[in-house]
Amino acid sequence: MTDPSYTSLPTSHLPGSVPAVITEGKASAIQHDPEANLQIFPPNSGGGGGRGYQTLTSPNDGQQPSNNWNGAFSVSSYTQYFNVDTDDVVNRLTSSLYPTGDFFRKTEANPDLYGLIWISTTLVFVIASFGNCATYLMSRKGNSMVSWSFDVSYFQVSAIAVYGYVFIVPLGFYLLLQYFGSRVGLVQFWCMWGYSLFIFIISSLLLVIPVDFLRWTITLITGIASAAFVGLNLKSHVELNDLTIVLVAACVLQFALAIFIKSWFFH
Repeated sequence: MTDPSYTSLPTSHLPGSVPAVITEGKASAIQHDPEANLQIFPPNSGGGGGRGYQTLTSPNDGQQPSNNWNGAFSVSSYTQYFNVDTDDVVNRLTSSLYPTGDFFRKTEANPDLYGLIWISTTLVFVIASFGNCATYLMSRKGNSMVSWSFDVSYFQVSAIAVYGYVFIVPLGFYLLLQYFGSRVGLVQFWCMWGYSLFIFIISSLLLVIPVDFLRWTITLITGIASAAFVGLNLKSHVELNDLTIVLVAACVLQFALAIFIKSWFFH
């Protein structure tokens, strides 16, 4: 038989022992202990009050941890720029083909990056693949005995040219016009320039035709149309500061892109 005196020995001080049951009053005090070190999960990376992971510290510290940069690495922070439906996209594509100069007004409440990514990516594959088809047709037309091989470098060049153009050029004009007092957001510039490339997809399909005179005619029409779209939409922001040179530069860059696509991929 076990001696009853041994069962009454206090064991709370021993390592590995089970702590005593905490009463409701003590549990409430622990929950409200300002020194408790807890983390809020999941992090709130949205706008406004989102501060990401936070540690609850003593109110005497007087400072709140600032982790606003976390939103830049959260996918949910960019969902607002993809909140468009089919009607919105079709309407904006149509506006890029029939420029009226009101694209900024149409997209002011909801500029999107969907068109920028979708159109530029499609253009990369279209000009690379159809450019190879065009060179094949031209080689067959000139001399059917000449060997032809698929040029994989077209994809590398098209990706660098299109993505570099559609991201860097709008950023440059945004910074320039911001310096002169424009209030148009960067996403609106990216949105407008992204949709301006839609006409290049259509023209690239037509440039497969192995008639060089027709190809140059299509290229000139494409360059003029895309330049008109960009120029008319920048006009209202340029006229306020008498920056005609900026407007001319934007139109020249659009036209130069059309010439580059024709010369490099459909020669």
